[in-house]
Amino acid sequence: MKLLAGLVLVALVACARIEPPPGGPPDQAPPLLVAVTPDSMASLPGFDGEVEFRVNVVVSEGSSPSRGTGTGDLERLVLLSPTDRVPDVSWKRNRITVRPREGWRPNTVYRVELLPGVMDLRNNRAISLGRTLTFTTGGETPRDTLAVRVYDWTTGRPAARALVEAFLLPDSLRYRFTTDSAGRLLAAPLPAGQFMVYAIIDANSNSLREEREAFDSVTVATGADSVELWTFAHDTVPPRIREALSRDSITVAVQFSQSLHPSARFSADSVSVWRLADSSAVDVEWLLREAEADSLQRAARDSAAAAAEGDTTLRRPPADTTVDAGRLKPGALPGARGAETPSRAPLSDRVLLRLAAPMDSAGRYGFSIRGVRNVTGVSATTEGRFVAPEPRPTMAAPVVDSLPRRP
Repeated sequence: MKLLAGLVLVALVACARIEPPPGGPPDQAPPLLVAVTPDSMASLPGFDGEVEFRVNVVVSEGSSPSRGTGTGDLERLVLLSPTDRVPDVSWKRNRITVRPREGWRPNTVYRVELLPGVMDLRNNRAISLGRTLTFTTGGETPRDTLAVRVYDWTTGRPAARALVEAFLLPDSLRYRFTTDSAGRLLAAPLPAGQFMVYAIIDANSNSLREEREAFDSVTVATGADSVELWTFAHDTVPPRIREALSRDSITVAVQFSQSLHPSARFSADSVSVWRLADSSAVDVEWLLREAEADSLQRAARDSAAAAAEGDTTLRRPPADTTVDAGRLKPGALPGARGAETPSRAPLSDRVLLRLAAPMDSAGRYGFSIRGVRNVTGVSATTEGRFVAPEPRPTMAAPVVDSLPRRP
């Protein structure tokens, strides 16, 4: 019996997992890429193997396995081109292998990119680890380039890690890339030709262009100068009023459910306002995009300040500092961007409504705006409501003791 127990103990010890002794310093070194096969720029007619990225440690498969949906933790790190499907990405301890689900096409230029983010079993992530492999399965070796810069039009800023899809025409072979932190991409080497290029804000990081994601497109030839793409949501329904809040007794800030078309312009004739209590009409002074209204008000303040500097006896702004914004051409407002400005201004989903007279105290109002157009060009009339701001409480004047103080 003792002999049997001893043998069981020896077996358990032999099967025990060997780990570093507790209390030692944790291993925080990121994984390193040590080999890639096949060789980059190789010509491999009849190739039927796998592209392999070998790492110096065991790679973590992550919590989401690769199942061909593009949402697996390793699938998110691989871009295979050209293909219309999510590639077959496999985890093999310290190796990541890739092949197209439909098989390798003959006489095709393939590009396989491993993005930064590979993680080991200790959760050490390789932020800078990444590699791009280009090879052909026959035909000429690619030498051309494609240069683009992608912006998020909603914010007006470069789109970092945006997905770029380039379709080689007329074959429609799809190549995938991602932009750098400045929204730039220099795709090379590529086969020479004309490409239809899409830039996408890949919201769920699955390397696929989906219906609700913001995008832009352009046709460009390899070797051409860098082109800009400005991504935006291509909504097929018109904007609606999301919220209307009174800023003061005569000004209302209106926010829409979508960004407005950059060329959309409004005037007092574009809006109708009425009191909900008796449906009586309310006169409107102007309706402007928020940036235009800010420029208008800033110009009025600057004009008043300049007048005050010229006449030291003037202590108040002129009585009439308004501008007929309805007659101004786009870009003619003080401080506004003109057509000659190379960079685009960010999209906006807000307008400001200014009434001709102060609102009734605690009054409730309805309003409608005609010709509200989104960036895609879909327009409609939309209605909303707002409430007059509550009157601010007045502070009583301090009581001054008129009795003389004792010395």
